Order: sequence, then structure tokens, then C-alpha cells
Amino acid sequence: MELDNIIRKHALKNALDFKGKANPGAIAGKIMGTHAEWREKRAELMKKVEMIVHDVNKLSLEQQTKELEKLAPEMLVKEEKKERNIFEFLKIKEGEKIVTAFPPGPEKYPHIGHAKALLLNYLLAKQYGGKFILRFEDTNPELVQGIFYEIMQENFKWLGVKWDELQYASDNMKLFYENCEKTLKSGDAYVCNCDEEKIKLSREKGIACDCRDRSAEENLEMWKAMPKAPMGHAIVRLKIDLKHQNSTMRDPTIFRILDKEHARHGKKYRVWPNYDFQNSIMDGRYGVTHRVRSKEFELRSELQRYIQKLLGLSITTTYEFGRFELVGVETSGRAIRAKIEKGELTGWDDPSLATLVALRRRGFQPEAIKNFVISTGISKAEATLTWDDLIIHNKRLLDASVDRHFFVKEPTELWVKGAPKQTVELNLHPEHRKGGRKSETYDMFWVTKEDFSKLEEGKMYRLMDCLNFRKQRDGYEFDSLEVARFKQHGEKILHWLPKSEKLLDVEVMMPDKTVVTGLAEESVKKVKIGDVVQFERFGFCRLDSREKNDAGKDRYVFWYTHK
Repeated sequence: MELDNIIRKHALKNALDFKGKANPGAIAGKIMGTHAEWREKRAELMKKVEMIVHDVNKLSLEQQTKELEKLAPEMLVKEEKKERNIFEFLKIKEGEKIVTAFPPGPEKYPHIGHAKALLLNYLLAKQYGGKFILRFEDTNPELVQGIFYEIMQENFKWLGVKWDELQYASDNMKLFYENCEKTLKSGDAYVCNCDEEKIKLSREKGIACDCRDRSAEENLEMWKAMPKAPMGHAIVRLKIDLKHQNSTMRDPTIFRILDKEHARHGKKYRVWPNYDFQNSIMDGRYGVTHRVRSKEFELRSELQRYIQKLLGLSITTTYEFGRFELVGVETSGRAIRAKIEKGELTGWDDPSLATLVALRRRGFQPEAIKNFVISTGISKAEATLTWDDLIIHNKRLLDASVDRHFFVKEPTELWVKGAPKQTVELNLHPEHRKGGRKSETYDMFWVTKEDFSKLEEGKMYRLMDCLNFRKQRDGYEFDSLEVARFKQHGEKILHWLPKSEKLLDVEVMMPDKTVVTGLAEESVKKVKIGDVVQFERFGFCRLDSREKNDAGKDRYVFWYTHK
């Protein structure tokens, strides 16, 4: 009797942990872990466990809770899980002032890789009660496209990111000029008017050019002439070490002449700072204490710290993590543009892409993307992942929340002779929204072409939550309504639709850009554009638009999310 009580307590606890359904194997494992004597009598133990679990699983969640309160109230007390601090490696002290930033170039649609750096910097600031800055690094007018200022902000807001300050690096040109002049006056920089090839060889071989020996006065005079000089006539270089082991430290360029009109400032400026110079100044001037970014910037960290020390700015702690790659997904902006121009992709939101606009249009949830990028870790190691690694996070959220509906692709008519008239009501969600999907049925149904082709003579099948039927030599005959009879004798459960004028025409855009057509139940009329639903036995889909077909009837266009 004591063992029965122990099993029952564990069964009740397991049932409450898993939506009212206990798992016999898990409970038997618990018992054998604490009562070694039962390991030799496993078969006998399993028999006891299965009997008790069967009884417990018949109870409602409320009944299970009340019984466990009586038997073992201590098992209802949930242990508080200490949330893992993914930023522990930064060794941030309690009360330390934290300012982080994410500085994208407004040049293309952001993808899931950008989301990782964005979210990590945002979450770091949020976790330590700090400040998060969104900064557009827009000091290369040849790359900046005005449209992406808004597109990026909209994408980042969709991910749930709220910045404390929005900055545009290009609004700080006076600051950059002042600091450039400071380095020229101190002799830490010089104006170089060598051609591109000569500069390249100089850096490769570690040989200085004559420009390096100019006086501060000469350099300042040439600097002031640069705004009116031809493009490519001169650059400003830091004077560091042409033989430095880190090639980025070999007298890097900090200013150059560019004639392209700027998206925000038009033709106001022609002399623009290079990335490392403006990035270092912006971080140091605005007190950015920490930045987490991808490993491609690792070699640049030394140069950026050097610039901050040289200019007397606060030093930013940076940490570079290994990037991840989604197998088979193109992320290069140049390659994506080329494929769009060739018609190989439908646009930046093509369903095969991992841009944020594409993921959003397919039905991926912001929380799933956040969970996914955090799960990839902040290590230096590069990672190769698949769509399945992302889908598992999204499916967990959708399973718990979205409505269910029937969609029958390639519908094939099924006549079940002798079927009674019924009003069948199905659940919008198995746990949260009972009922809500009423259908009037008789003897004519639609099933998928694939299901229809596999029906075998003499075998019993069930139209889900509707009726049982058998395939006979001369057609299909009604057998019964009871699900218990199907469980004893049935072969397979099919989803279905009643043959009715009320059914909706549906198209589903698949990730490979093929289009699946079929019919959906009338309840889909209530789905709003942008909502994700689960078409049972087909997959999760997001309603993209409502259009009119040639006959003037509504056609519901979905994008396939995943299984």
C-alpha cells in the first residue's frame, strides 16, 4: 500500500506538470531511482504504475491538484529556477553603469544575424538597468540608402526592442572633424596623396611613403584643402606602425573624399570618416561601456581602442562572438539583390530568406527569434544551423496559442453512403478554445487526393470527430459514429470538409515558392491578415492577403510557416 501511495503522488505531480497527463515511464524511473529494490521487479512495478496512471489521467486538473494537496502538498511548491545569466562572462559588477549600442549601416534589410547582435546588446542593457542606443552608422554615402532608416527601425520594433536613444553618426561630422584635426596637430596622423596601389604595397611591405614625414602645419593645410580636392586625391591616415602584426594597425585610413550625395545631408560634406574612426569616437563620446558583436570585428577592436586612448575618450569593452550560418540561406546583400534582379527571388521577403521581413511574413514570432538567437550562445565558435533549429522555438509558441482549422489540398469528393445528417463542432484549440467550428454534414465530403488514393477495401477509416466509414468494392459506406469503435477496428483518421457552398478558396505559398491550392472551412473567414493558424495535418500558415478570383469570389492567400 505504501508503494501505491508513492506512485500516486508522483503520478499526480507528473500529470500536473504535463497538462493533466502523466507518463508511466517517467514515474517508474523516479521510483527505481529512489527504491533500488524495484529495479529487479521492473515488470511488476510497471503494471502497478500503469494502473495508477490510468486512474489519475481520468481526473480533471482541478481534481488532481486537490488530491495532491492532501497527499503531498510539498510537491506543489514550485522551486524557483535561477535564470542563467548569459552575460556572466563579462564580469559586470553590481551597480556598474552600463551603456550598450547596436550600430547598423542603413544599407539593406536586416536578417537574423543582425537580430542576434541587436538583441544581445539590448538585453545586456536591460538586464543591468542600463541604457541602450540604436545608432545608424551612416558615414559612407556610397552605401547608405535612406529607405533603410525606417525599415530597420520598424523591424527592430517588431522584435520588441525599445531604444533609449536614437543616433545618426552622420549628424556628428563636426565632432569627427575636430578629432581629426587634433590627431594632425599632434603628429599622430598625416595626409597621404599616394595612389591606391602604392598605399597597398606600403602597408604590405611595411615601407613608409614620403607623406608620413610631413609637418603638422603641412598636413593641416592639405586637410583644409580636401573638401575641394578631386575624389581620390588624398586621404588622412593614422601614424601607428607599418610593421604591426595586426594589419589594421598599419597606418589605417581615417578620412577620405567621396562625391556621392548623402541620404540625410545631401552634398553638405565630401570628406567622410572611415568606419573605425567614427565608430570609436561615437562609442567613446557617448559613453558606450560594452558592445557585443560578431567575430568579423575582432581584428578592428585593437585599432578602435587605440583611437579612443589617443583621443582621450572612454574605452569601450567589446566582445566578439562566433557567427552562425543557416544552411542553404543566402544572407549576402549583394547576392540577394542580384537574385531579385534575375527573378530568382520574389524580393527581400522571399520565403527562402532569413531576413526579418521574410520571417515575419512567413509567420515566425519575435519571441521565437529572440529565444533562437540566445540559444546559439555567445561563444567564439562558428555554428552551422538548420531551419529546424529555428522552427523548434517558433513551433513551441504557435502550438500553445494559434487556432486550428481544416484545409484540404487537392480536394477529392468522398460519398459515404448511409451517413446521417449531423451538426459537428470542432475545437478552435484543443486546450484554450473549445468549440467554435460548426459544420452541417450529411453524406458528401471533401478529403485530400493523397488520403483518398490510399483508402483500402474492407478497412475502417474515421473522418476526424465526425464518423467512421469503410471502403467497399462498390463505394464507401457509413459504419458508425463512436470513436471507441474506431479505436478497436480503425486504420487511419482523415481530416475533411463537408461538401458545401460555404467553403473558402485557399492558396498557400510554400518556402520553395510553389503554390498549393485547396479548400478551407468557413471559420477561416474570421482569421485576420497577419494571423497564424494551424491547418491540421498540413502545417502552420500565416494569412497574407484576401484577393478576388476570376469569378469574383474571395481567395485567401496564406504563406506556409512550417510543420
